[in-house]
Amino acid sequence: MTGMSLEELGAVRITSVSKREEPLADAPAAVYVISAADLRRSGAASLVEALRLAPNLQVMQVSSGTHVVTARGFAGDNNKLLVLVDGRSAYTPLFAGVFWDAQDVPLDDIERIEVVSGPGGTLWGTNAVNGVINVITRPASATQGGRVALSGGNARKDGTARYGAALGENGAYRIYGKAFSVQNTETASGKQINDAWHKAQAGFRADWRQGADGYTVQGDAYRARKGHPLPGSIIVTGLTVPLGELELGGGNLLARWTRQLGGSTLSAQAYYDRTERDVPPFFNETLDILDLQTQYTMAPAGRHALAFGAQYRHADDQLQNSVYFGFLPARQKSKWTSVFAQDEVALGDAWRLTLGLRAERNGYTGTEFLPNARLAWKVGADSMLWGAVSRTVRAPSRLDRDPVVPGVPPHLLVGGPDFQSEVARFFELGIRSQAGPDLLYSINLYRALYDDLHSQEQVPGQLKLKFANGLMGASRGLEAWASWQLTPSWRLRGAVTAQHTDTWLKPGVVDLGASLKRTGRDPAYTASLRSSWQMSGERELDVALRRVGALSDPDVPAYTAVDMRFGWKLRPALSLSLTGNNLFGGGHGEVTEVAYRTHVRRSVALELVAWF
Repeated sequence: MTGMSLEELGAVRITSVSKREEPLADAPAAVYVISAADLRRSGAASLVEALRLAPNLQVMQVSSGTHVVTARGFAGDNNKLLVLVDGRSAYTPLFAGVFWDAQDVPLDDIERIEVVSGPGGTLWGTNAVNGVINVITRPASATQGGRVALSGGNARKDGTARYGAALGENGAYRIYGKAFSVQNTETASGKQINDAWHKAQAGFRADWRQGADGYTVQGDAYRARKGHPLPGSIIVTGLTVPLGELELGGGNLLARWTRQLGGSTLSAQAYYDRTERDVPPFFNETLDILDLQTQYTMAPAGRHALAFGAQYRHADDQLQNSVYFGFLPARQKSKWTSVFAQDEVALGDAWRLTLGLRAERNGYTGTEFLPNARLAWKVGADSMLWGAVSRTVRAPSRLDRDPVVPGVPPHLLVGGPDFQSEVARFFELGIRSQAGPDLLYSINLYRALYDDLHSQEQVPGQLKLKFANGLMGASRGLEAWASWQLTPSWRLRGAVTAQHTDTWLKPGVVDLGASLKRTGRDPAYTASLRSSWQMSGERELDVALRRVGALSDPDVPAYTAVDMRFGWKLRPALSLSLTGNNLFGGGHGEVTEVAYRTHVRRSVALELVAWF
């Protein structure tokens, strides 16, 4: 089938906007949901590539194993988006972003991906500045039996195995293992880039219930090795530095308890996450994170629906510095504590007002306040207008405060010991409507004002550089998408986005880096069209067309890409699919690498899936 009907899609229950289950149609935010059917029919081979399905995200491939994912601009910074996998944050305090090569989930295990463009700091904390990606996997009870998938093509080879079974009378579990190998990419001239990489990962999940209590325990472990996408050596502070292979590994363990109290819910969650990353010859990092959180979601009482909670996070970051690059101190222990509360107030039958506030304390800037106000107007049974005003921040990372680059005069980088949080204020308007049984659409407008953005300045009276908060900025944009069910077996989905970002220096500031140029690394527009056709019998055909605008300074031309997938269910427990990406044209660049630009070329892959 083409997936859920439009009525079912609007009734999908999400949690990213209010931290309580609510229908997508009632969520007062710019939310796009990628369903399990969307993931399967896309032919995507990885989590980060699957995010191209969300029109309110920009996904750019840097090299075979490195991507930039942003919402509403600032791709050059790559540090204003919060990513969650079953409640576990993928944020790294090293640079306040996400290492996408460490984030991997078997796509068939995912129930949905909720993508919220716009601020989410009240519910999710600092760094949820321009958006939130919430990956939610299926309960173990939904993945019973065995599944084996093998795929191969000219760019990538994958293998995944999963098995699930009952766990007593009221529980279930699953285990999985997967491995893949990605080939080197090339430049536009055909020169091979040494960025091939290989990864192996295994994990498990168990869910069970005892009366009103629900329990979940899950975990993953991985190891990977990949080539450095830069040339074999580079010049750093006058010295020729050979580059080696990157190695990464790690694991996580999460436990969650939930108790149903009538219509209210009490939950507690704890997880431990370890990341190891060796980037020769620059640094070697070992990061350990412990996160504890609890939340109480009250049943609606009168006009009010209240949710509140608390969170504690501790990070132990250990780095082995080199003569070329380092962090001082080499080892740092950090902690974050926060509390939040949000109340949804019914103002009659058609109006709802949501007010929320989070207070979060970090070791760099003290206590940050993240307020949020949203007003929703239900226009009839099938349409909703909403508006929002929010304030959020990006707290400093180690890369803002602690980096050191030794060298000879005239310049040395000495970090930013006084670097403060970047601040964003958002103003949003949106409409979501189901115009009849066959058409569903969403249109969102936003305006954002930024203060204390990252800059690179000279230390007064010294031949040294430091990081500071010398920039201000503003952005505005449009996000629109629609789904049209032409026939019971054929659906079209289209989307357009447009954005414009300006940054400028504060009075008296002289920026010696490329801070102003980073705002030119966002496409001014994107457009996409996807067709999903359930052919006769057990065959299906999906075609996706996307157009992405140019990047400037340095220039990356606009490009058009066409992806296609043909799937055929040979037997009830056996399926075959053929996927082609970038089928027309000679390839394209998506973002600038420091030395080489990966030219994304045509790729094809054949996948065989068996269930038992």
